[in-house]
Amino acid sequence: MPYRAGVTLAMLHEEIVACRACPRLVAWREKVARERRRAYADWSYWGRPVPGFGDPKGRLLVVGLAPAAHGANRTGRMFTGDRSGDFLYAALHRAGLANQPTSRTRDDGLALTDVYIVAALRCAPPENKPRPDELARCAPFLDRELALLPRVKVVLALGAIGWNAFLDHLAHKGVALPRPKPRFAHGAELELPGTPLLLGSYHVSQQNTQTGKLTAAMFDAVLARAIQHP
Repeated sequence: MPYRAGVTLAMLHEEIVACRACPRLVAWREKVARERRRAYADWSYWGRPVPGFGDPKGRLLVVGLAPAAHGANRTGRMFTGDRSGDFLYAALHRAGLANQPTSRTRDDGLALTDVYIVAALRCAPPENKPRPDELARCAPFLDRELALLPRVKVVLALGAIGWNAFLDHLAHKGVALPRPKPRFAHGAELELPGTPLLLGSYHVSQQNTQTGKLTAAMFDAVLARAIQHP
C-alpha cells in the first residue's frame, strides 16, 4: 500500500473498507456479521474494515485497538454502538470535543471537533487479540491516514497496542526512537523533536472501566493534558 500523490482521505477510506489482506480477520468479521448477536438480530452488520472518523483538521488523534465485533464491526464507525464508545464519547463531550455524549449508529448526528479517531487494526479480531503479522499489514493505513491529517499535534494511545502502533509509525518515518523503546503506561508521555506529543491511557474497554482500572476522572485528566498541549 505505497503512498500515492493526490489520494484524499475519502479515497483512502475506500481502500481501507475494501481491504481483504488478512484471511483470518476477513473470515471472522464476516462470520460475526452473518451470525449476529441475538440483541442485534435485525441489524445489517457492517462486517468490513472500519476507517477513521472525526475532524480531519483536528489537533488530537486517538488511536484505539480494533473495531469491536458487535460495536464498530456492526455499525461501521469507530467506538460506535458499544460500552467502550459510551465511555469515550461521554468523555469527549465533557471536554467539548463532541456535540453529543453517545454514539449509536453512523447516522446519529455525532460530530467531533478537533479530534480524529483511528484504530491500529481496522478489522475486528477474534477474542479482540490481533496477531503481530496482522498489525504489520494494517500499519501502512495509519501511516497514510496520518499523512492526510496535517494538524495533529497530540496522539492519545488507548492501550499498549495503540501506543506501539504510533511508535512504529514514527520508526517508519525514520524517527530515531529512544532505547530501550518507551513502554506504555497510563499517563505516559513521549515527545521527540518534530513529532506529536504521544500520551498513553488505559483502553476504554469494559474490562478497564467496569473494574475501576480506568475511571472517568483518570481519562478526563489525560484528555485535559492533550487539550492543553500547545
